[in-house]
Parts: sequence; C-alpha cells; structure tokens
Amino acid sequence: MIDVMFFLLATFMLASLSLQNLHSLAVNLPRGRSAPMATTDAVTLTVRRGGDILLNQTAVALDALPAALRALLAARGPGSAARNVVVAVDAAAPSGIVVQAMLRAREAGAERFVFAVAPE
Repeated sequence: MIDVMFFLLATFMLASLSLQNLHSLAVNLPRGRSAPMATTDAVTLTVRRGGDILLNQTAVALDALPAALRALLAARGPGSAARNVVVAVDAAAPSGIVVQAMLRAREAGAERFVFAVAPE
C-alpha cells in the first residue's frame, strides 16, 4: 500500500511540473553556463530572429520601448532589484537591434541586464 501511494505521489508531482505555464516565448537562446537565478516577476526584454522586440511578451516598437519599460519599472516599485531586466535574445537576432534595445532600456531606467542562456 505504501508503494502504491509513493508511486501516485511521484506521478502527480511529475504531472504538475509538466503542466507549469512559464509564459515564455520560443527563442533560440545561445548556449552557455550560468548559475541559476531566481527571478520573481522579472521584466523580460526579448529580441527575436527577425528583429522583433517584445517587452513581457508584448510587441513594442524600438521608439516606444523607453515609455513602455518606464511604466513597467514604475509599477514594480523602487529599489535596485526592481530595475533589473532579463534579456532573452535569439542566437540569430541582429546584434545592432539588441544593442539599440538595451540602450533604450537604459534610457527608461534599467540599471542591470541579465542575459538568458540555454544550458550547454
């Protein structure tokens, strides 16, 4: 009886992990090694292969990025941790667009950038 209960517990735990919705976009991240980071309610700046820019899964034009990011950062409250931005860039994205997006994010008040990488 204990074995059956343990098997059911393990099955439900694995099933719940597979049902977890991560609200992530399909981006071919570059490979690398990094320590895992616990982010809670992080602002994510995504640049896709074609140069499309998304801010928390919402498409944003490069010129409108500072205003949109400023509003998101203000909603998170004061503090240096609230000004961190996770940058998820497709490996084939144009580097010029990435640099321009990061410069516009800096204008909006972003203080630190954390790059998302896929594990090697």
